[in-house]
Amino acid sequence: MHHEGDQLSDLDREILAFEQDWVAHAGTKDEAVRERFDLTPTGYHQLLNRLIDLPAAEAHAPRLVRRLRRRRTARHEERSARRSAT
Repeated sequence: MHHEGDQLSDLDREILAFEQDWVAHAGTKDEAVRERFDLTPTGYHQLLNRLIDLPAAEAHAPRLVRRLRRRRTARHEERSARRSAT
C-alpha cells in the first residue's frame, strides 16, 4: 500500500486510534485485530511497524508513535540479548 506524500490512509489512522485505546476492547488484542481489521496478528504488526516509521504517523499521534517505537526497540534488544545468551 503506497502513501501519497505524507498522507495517512484511513486504515493508518484507524490503526493508530486502535493502538491508543485497544485496552478498552474486550477480549484479546489478536481477536480485536481480527474483528476490526480482518488481519492476522502478524499482518497487523507488519502494518503497524511500517506505519510508525512514517513521519505522518508521528505528526498524527506523536506520543503514541514514539511509545510504540520504544517498545519495538526494546523487543529487538530483548531478542538479540536472548540470541547472544545461547
